[in-house]
Amino acid sequence: MYKYDQYDQAMVDTRVAEFRDQCQRRIDGTLTEDQFKPLRLMNGLYLQLHAYMLRVAVPYGTLSSSQMHALADIADRYDKGYGHFTTRQNIQYNWIKLEDAADILADLAKVEMHAIQTSGNCIRNISSDHFAGAAADEVVDPRPYAELLRQWSTFHPEFSYLPRKFKFAVIASEKDRAAMRLHDIGINIVRDDAGELAADFYVGGGMGRTPMIAPLIGTAIPLDQMVTYAEAALRVYNRYGRRDNKYKARIKILVHELGADEYRRQVAEEFAHLLGQGVEPPFAELERIRGFFHDPAYLGGLPVEADRSDPDFALWMDRNTHPHKAPGYVSAVISLKPVGGIPGDATAQQMYLMADLAKEYSFDECRVMHTQNIVLPHVEIGRLHELWQKLDEANLSAPNLDQIGDIIACPGLDYCSLANARSIPVAQKISERFAATGKGDTLGELKLKISGCINACGHHHAGHIGILGVDRKGVESYQLLLGGSEAEDVSLAKITGPGFNEDGIVDAVEKVADTYLAQRQDGERFLDTYRRVGMDSFKEALYG
Repeated sequence: MYKYDQYDQAMVDTRVAEFRDQCQRRIDGTLTEDQFKPLRLMNGLYLQLHAYMLRVAVPYGTLSSSQMHALADIADRYDKGYGHFTTRQNIQYNWIKLEDAADILADLAKVEMHAIQTSGNCIRNISSDHFAGAAADEVVDPRPYAELLRQWSTFHPEFSYLPRKFKFAVIASEKDRAAMRLHDIGINIVRDDAGELAADFYVGGGMGRTPMIAPLIGTAIPLDQMVTYAEAALRVYNRYGRRDNKYKARIKILVHELGADEYRRQVAEEFAHLLGQGVEPPFAELERIRGFFHDPAYLGGLPVEADRSDPDFALWMDRNTHPHKAPGYVSAVISLKPVGGIPGDATAQQMYLMADLAKEYSFDECRVMHTQNIVLPHVEIGRLHELWQKLDEANLSAPNLDQIGDIIACPGLDYCSLANARSIPVAQKISERFAATGKGDTLGELKLKISGCINACGHHHAGHIGILGVDRKGVESYQLLLGGSEAEDVSLAKITGPGFNEDGIVDAVEKVADTYLAQRQDGERFLDTYRRVGMDSFKEALYG
């Protein structure tokens, strides 16, 4: 895990002091709200429906136990006793008082955290594979490269005021666990034809009102030129990106309108120019960063197997653990999706517990998943049962990873000033319906995602089943989409037809699930069946 040096700490401390003064001037009326807005947004502070919301950066989702403990403290002291983990691997607090905002940032700074660039038209929190450094299938830990990009992009003068917000994802395996091709820039670290590590760049993906899958723009870019290629891609965007129309300002629109071939040509030209200027960070800096991401001291000898005699534990182990590169270990997923719960929410007490469990069972480390759960990346298989018992006591042991109960949902109209409809009640009702009928256990992998508006913070375009809340003449309505995927088989979901009311969308999801169960063949996931049979049979079940 990366540790701040004196420069990092001084930078964050200075920002806290600066923002404390800005908050005080807003409180005493020296600054108007219009004057204060761009200042607070640069520090992750939004004004939502009921209160200020603070979004805290969690670079590539990695947290130490002390950092998770600090997040729990903030929920306990400054919020209403909980936090909300997001699809950007961040955490949000929904009930912040302005007079407390600078104190919260000061508390974060004490544990090497901040809220810088979690909002605004800049490069946002850089995400990665939540199993990075532990996954058996990766070619290298992608987090040092994500950290290098984070340091390069933070306060970068050329990219502080981009046409629109900008999101990176960095992975290093064939299996995509970070929705890499649905980002503005997705980087997959691979081995080239000579067996050397290199970076494939996918540019121009995104969701929102115009969802697009990023095309491959740069192939096998040498890793010692990765930052320069990223800079070239951003320079072309900054040069031509629309600033007169925010709906056409994302890089996906530019790549689409120029065409991938022309955009690729211009990036290559800019890349060659930059290489001639010698702008790439020195290789020694990457080596310095790599030193913070060494493997833990795994136990040697013969691994101890888990006692699977308890069927509830065995089910959790089957569903909520992931293969590890070290013999005798797994990555264990802590579900923040209990039946009827709010997806991604964790109480302060649960966060305190997760901090303690990370320290006791996972070499002092945990991860935030883009699916709004938490991972303990390095857990001995022989200790899984005792870990599961502690999770079960805290209502954190739902065995639902990638099941229909593992719902992604944005805060929706319960909190967000941009939303058109509520997401949380729909997620709760669907979770309760499938738990009550028992169908959830028969469906297998089925990823359901809910957004309360077209901005798609709930990733509805990438759901096997997606739900989009819209406003129909002042009434909340829910569109149903089918066939999306954020994984390596990436696809965009399609709308089935007319929308439904809140109870109707729950019934509609059940009809879709029943149609799948009636038509699936051996071993097929929902997505496989949908792709084989097409939309028509599902529409017939929904609309007659």
